[in-house]
Formats: sequence, C-alpha cells, structure tokens
Amino acid sequence: MSTLTGSVRSSTVSVAVFDRCTGVQLRYRFRVYPTAPQRQSLARAFGCARVIYNDCVAARRRAQTEGLPYPTAAVLSKTLITDAKRTPARAWLAEVSSVVLQQALADSDRAYRNFFASVKGRRRGPRIGPPRFKRRSGAQSIRFTRNAHFRVLGNGRLRLPKVGEVKVAWSRELPSEPSSVTLIKSSTGKYYASFVVAVDDDADRLEPLTDPEAETGIDLGLKDFAVLRGGRVIANPRFFARLERRLKKAHRELSRKAKGSANRAKARLRVAKVHEKIKDSRSDWIDKQVKAVVGENQALYAEGLNVKGLARSRAAKSVHDAAFGMFLTRLESKAHRAGRVFVKVDRFLPSTRLCSVCGALTGPTGLSGLKVRTWACGCGARHDRDANAEVNIRREGRRLAVEQGLFAAGLAEN
Repeated sequence: MSTLTGSVRSSTVSVAVFDRCTGVQLRYRFRVYPTAPQRQSLARAFGCARVIYNDCVAARRRAQTEGLPYPTAAVLSKTLITDAKRTPARAWLAEVSSVVLQQALADSDRAYRNFFASVKGRRRGPRIGPPRFKRRSGAQSIRFTRNAHFRVLGNGRLRLPKVGEVKVAWSRELPSEPSSVTLIKSSTGKYYASFVVAVDDDADRLEPLTDPEAETGIDLGLKDFAVLRGGRVIANPRFFARLERRLKKAHRELSRKAKGSANRAKARLRVAKVHEKIKDSRSDWIDKQVKAVVGENQALYAEGLNVKGLARSRAAKSVHDAAFGMFLTRLESKAHRAGRVFVKVDRFLPSTRLCSVCGALTGPTGLSGLKVRTWACGCGARHDRDANAEVNIRREGRRLAVEQGLFAAGLAEN
C-alpha cells in the first residue's frame, strides 16, 4: 500500500475509531466523501447485497417448509448469483462487484451457522433466533475483500470496483495492507470506510510501570461513573440524559408526520442525528477514559457487572446511558494490547458492605442502603462507600492476579 504523505485532516465525527481487537487484527474506521455518482453506485451495491441476503434467507426458509435438503452456500451461490445474473429479473446484479454479492451470501450463511450453534448450545451467550429479512431503512453496509482488488492510492483516495476513487478523510496511516474494507452508510447519511489490518503483537505495547502504586481498582456506579485508587472520581457524563428533551421533541415531531411523506423522512433524519450525537459522544469519551486509565496503571481490577441484569432493573435507562459493558470491553482489550494486567473480580464480591480495615460485613444492605454514601464500621473506621469498594476490588483483583501468575516483578510485593 502506498504511504500517505502530507498533512491529513480529521473528520468531524469519529474519523478513526478503534472497534475491537481479535488476535492481531485491528479495525480502523474513516469518514469518506463519495461524489453524487459514487453515492448512486454505492446505493445500488447496498440494494443488491440486501437482495442476495434476503434471497438466501428465503431459499432456506422454503427448504425447511417443504422438507427439502438444506441448501449449501455453494448451491446458493450458483443459483442466486451466477444463474440469476443471466435472467431478466436479476440482470442488474451484474452492475455491482461480485465480491459484494458473495460477502452478502457469506453473511447469511454465518448467521445460520450461529443460529444452529446457539440451538445446540455450542455458542456462548443467550440463544438467538434464525436470520430475518433485511430492510432498506437504517444503516447499510457492503464488504470488499482482497479478491475485489480494492486499493488505497498514493493520493489518499480509496479505489473500489465499480464505484471509483472515493475521497477519504485520513486521521492516521494504516499500519499494514488492509485485508478487507467495509463501506458503511449510517442512518444519517454519512459514509465510512472500515479497514481490517494486521499488526504486530507489540505494536501498542506501553513501557511497563515499576511504581508499586501503579494499580487501581475500578468501582463503577451511576452517581459517579467510576471511582479509582485514592478516591479519584470519574464523573458520569450522562450523554443521553443531556439530550433526552431534544430527542423527545424530535420524536413528537416525527409522530405527527404522515407516513411516506417527505416531511416524515426529514423528521426521521432529525431523530437519527440526535441518536448519532449521543452515540459518538459516548464512544469518544469512553475511548479517552480507557486510554488515560491504562496509561497511568500497570494493573487494573474491575468488578464484573451483570450488565444485562442491571439493564432490566428500574435504573435501566441510566445503565444503558452509562454503557458499562462498552467501557469494560474496551478497557480489557486496550489493557491486553498495552501489556497491562487486567482482572475482573467476581460480581458477587460484597465490595461495598465489606469493611476494608477489619474485613467485617457491616456496610449498608438492601435498596435503602443504596442511598447511604458513607457508613461507620464497628471497628471505628468510617468509609465512603465507593472508595471502600475500590479498595476491596483492588485487593481481590491483586489476589487473583497473583494466583494466575499475571504480575510482573515488583508489583506483586505491594
């Protein structure tokens, strides 16, 4: 891949967003600005990919209903793509890259394999249902692999088959040749290119910290987002709560528009923009907090929350707004890549009730105990509930880290 030279200009919304790390593969996302003809070509590709996906779902549903053998991916590829292009009803499939169609078929096949694995108990997490038909609304995406011969040019543009050279707002250079690129159109009409690249294991590794106090427990909560070592508090930004009134107003306006009208489409876009602002602000804030916490500590111990259970409680709206699951997932991924120690403490540890001085369970209990911010133990110690929980989480996390042999020399002695 050609090296990008000269200054680069960042996009206004999440130009380079790190999603997740799988082994040594990372995903980099950049804002792209296709021209009007290129937007038409992309719309055609989005539609063709959606048609192939839905045709695959329909074919397998029909086979199940009629008691026929399960159609394999090879059979579907021949009948729904190769043979269909020769028919007048599906001749327009030849107007887009065949790789896009094959990837849509692969997505459908993967969705069915995940469904069968879930039914047989071979897949982690809750059971999932069979694949459903895709609709035209919402975000849309297509994927190009190396077989499509996409390329990042020396002038910084992205060349896509049957689309052309698309302008990209680069915020950083790609560390290696991308193995695939996914073109995404958001619900607000913005376009992004998401590259999958392979990097070295030590590419993001940080220098180890030898300070014995460079470790922290992380007590998550709704009043304060997190409490770290020494009583340091990360305030809860409450992004959804800030824009909730604006969102309610946008939804009211949407409900008053006639279905199918141009005004309803405009109102839907206003609702989508509010949701996008909340999502992007939250994601950017979490990335910054994760980077700061990982950079300041050699060892991190977090409580393993039952986020799904909390999301079904009376505080569900606030739990979703805080995005604890997103924070813990990115923190764990970033810590492992940076060479830091990360341990999740059992969520059943009574970190709030346990006195960090004498070890007695004398802290507040029950729903009424949630309002108690400070409490006194019989041993004479007086605790802030969150700071006390952080100490207990840190001690338990350190114990687990020693058992698992995760500690570097120097920190284990603290």
